[in-house]
Amino acid sequence: MNKLFLPIVACVLAACGSDKQQALRYDVIPLPQEINLLQESPFKLTRNTVIAYPEGNALLGHNADFLADYIEQATGFRPRTKAVKNGENADKAITLGLDSSVTGEEGYRIITHSEGISICGKTANGVFYGIQTLRKSIPAQAQDAAILLPTGEVEDWPRFSYRGMHLDVGRHFFPVEFIKEFIDLLALHNMNTLHWHLTEDQGWRIEIKKYPKLTEIGSVRQRTVIGHNSGEYDNTPYGGFYTQEEAREIVEYAQKRYVTIIPEIDLPGHMLAALAAYPELGCTGGPYEVCPNWGVFEDVLCIGNEKTIPFLEDIMTEIIDIFPSKYIHIGGDEAPRTRWQKCPKCQALIRKEGLKADKQHTAEDRLQSYCTARIEKFLNEHGRQIIGWDEILEGDLAPNATVMSWRGSAGGIKAAQMGHDVIMTPNTYCYFDYFQSEDTKNEPYDAIGGYIPVEKVYSFDPVEGLDEKQQKYVLGVQANVWTEYMTSPEQVEYMVLPRMAALAEVQWTQPGKKEYNNFLQRLGQLAKFYDRDGLNYAKHVFKPMAESETKTE
Repeated sequence: MNKLFLPIVACVLAACGSDKQQALRYDVIPLPQEINLLQESPFKLTRNTVIAYPEGNALLGHNADFLADYIEQATGFRPRTKAVKNGENADKAITLGLDSSVTGEEGYRIITHSEGISICGKTANGVFYGIQTLRKSIPAQAQDAAILLPTGEVEDWPRFSYRGMHLDVGRHFFPVEFIKEFIDLLALHNMNTLHWHLTEDQGWRIEIKKYPKLTEIGSVRQRTVIGHNSGEYDNTPYGGFYTQEEAREIVEYAQKRYVTIIPEIDLPGHMLAALAAYPELGCTGGPYEVCPNWGVFEDVLCIGNEKTIPFLEDIMTEIIDIFPSKYIHIGGDEAPRTRWQKCPKCQALIRKEGLKADKQHTAEDRLQSYCTARIEKFLNEHGRQIIGWDEILEGDLAPNATVMSWRGSAGGIKAAQMGHDVIMTPNTYCYFDYFQSEDTKNEPYDAIGGYIPVEKVYSFDPVEGLDEKQQKYVLGVQANVWTEYMTSPEQVEYMVLPRMAALAEVQWTQPGKKEYNNFLQRLGQLAKFYDRDGLNYAKHVFKPMAESETKTE
């Protein structure tokens, strides 16, 4: 294969009626593993181009429709899609197909000749990511243009199988249409998982039919603290939730874009909204309120209450009926033990189960492990597996649990060394609720604190500190979007973009292919897609580039 960054302009986009020319390349974000361009006549994309796919393959038919839509967004014309019989060739076409020789389950191969383009994958997922690369190679705005695509071959596959983004809708609620927009952003960045944080102290956001008070009471807080727990409140009710029908609609929308939604029902802590609805499930019996403040709170589910585990199992029964994902996230973070220490029911269960303290763990730590193990057993019996935040390591780790490491990478390293699957999401690199600039006074939106610029995200190595055998337990990477201070879709967009682009390259591209300054050059092309679609993104990384260009001139 030729080296990636060829010094020549392989091909140009010539705007009709204009002398302007623009280089067209396949070095998009995330950067493909191998690009080999040839010195041959390019393929011309026109309104007469056909997108062909195998007859009878519905998934590739959907992929063809996506590609046609993407081309229409950029050019103003929509190519016709056509099902072709086995062995039938379509002239001057973009042809989609399956090929078992392609590397990786989500890998793809693009071969471009002057007479046509083929996009093949081992799976339909892979074809979809090939479509994303082709889509991003075409300028975001190319109306009435002659689009010439360079001949050659792209061979590509992801570094990690789990490539995710998290979105918290507990603190602030976002409408269905924005969740779909967020999923589209994942697809644009070659991500395949949305970790949907649905329950919190400040709001319960998913309908559970057996327990209607969870949304009747638990979805609405009567007031919200102003600023960073200032002690002052707006005294305005705030709420919202997704019906099961809406959640299924979102799941289907995501599936069509090869995005799996992993729901999170956080337990046994972060449950004040549930306790406000069903106070008998707390250690003190209340009264409780849907929490108006941000933080960690002493009131958690009473594990010693004989109704608590059946309550959780009933919720999980409805959750797994809505969400077909292999994994269900059960949280497990920030669950103080203070109520359990004084609760007669919890202490009785500790004695009954023989939960003992040792030098590393209290008996109450093991009580949380007991709760986690019970829920894991229930979900395993229903064909699902659990993910928990790295606090689930504090005690006896459930046997089949996957650990999501957020307090730095240490928890993920420990879990991988124990032979458990890991998803790296450390707050040191992957918390997109942190500021993107050190000049926080001039940031347009508030943040929880901290500082994670684009370059810091890009520098993350998810397997650092692990030997070759242990690295295999790292399934992938995600960034987290906690929304205490994100009150609108526009704020979420600003906090995730363009950091999501840096994360995409951490998730997809092999480390030896990555180079930050080159990434910044390619980011300008991707940002034009953000502009075209009216997205609100942070522009810190573009300012030094603009200043440098001004000085050069």
